[in-house]
Amino acid sequence: MWNSYSTAGPVGITAEIITIPGGDGGETHAYHARPITDAPLPGIVLVHHMPGWDEFYLETAERLARHGYEVICPDLYCRFGHGTPDDVTAKVRSEGGVRDDSVVADGAAALAWLRARPGHNGKVGVMGTCSGGRHALLIASRVRGFNAVVDLWGGGVVAKPEEATPARPVAPVEYTADLEAPLLGIFGNDDQSPSPEEVDAHEEALRRAGKSYEFHRYDGAGHGLMYYHTPQYRPTQAMDAWNKVFRFLATHLKA
Repeated sequence: MWNSYSTAGPVGITAEIITIPGGDGGETHAYHARPITDAPLPGIVLVHHMPGWDEFYLETAERLARHGYEVICPDLYCRFGHGTPDDVTAKVRSEGGVRDDSVVADGAAALAWLRARPGHNGKVGVMGTCSGGRHALLIASRVRGFNAVVDLWGGGVVAKPEEATPARPVAPVEYTADLEAPLLGIFGNDDQSPSPEEVDAHEEALRRAGKSYEFHRYDGAGHGLMYYHTPQYRPTQAMDAWNKVFRFLATHLKA
């Protein structure tokens, strides 16, 4: 839970940019954050959003580390070149976006990297916001071995066939039968990507398939309700959502 650490001792973390094996057999940059402890740690693959491998995601990795997780956040755009997050993301957009297959391969490589870490407790989750939420669900549906998945307002999980692109040929909802990890979904009722109707359709697919999931929807909030650096931020809903995220992760990764 938020603000639940003990004041008897410091909450120390380490965080740095490193290189890890990528899904294409080469190396990719990644942000690595972990608590300073000798205790066994659960892992989280943190999947960044379309605004890029940006400061919000570095800070999110650190927040998760302070709550007891070893976090790896790979730069999914590493192969497109380097610059400011805005500049790199503009290049990615101009080229049609990062390909789903590339994201899935990088997610699988990050999972393997975490599982090989000394002191790993054997459990790994995957989490992301916006396009990262969609990608987190896609990775968990196509890669075996995840113990939890958190989709924070992932748009495009449900899509019409005519909305397919070369980079995104299959909507993640089509892989629902393959999803093995329990799923947490956080959504704003004022959002249009995903819209409430799309969230309904996703929930119905999960229910029909007998999957383990919990969805939470917030009135008075739209896309990006937890983005404290944007006008979309809704502090009351965001803090309630963070508590739900921490509780879900602890249940499935720490128990």
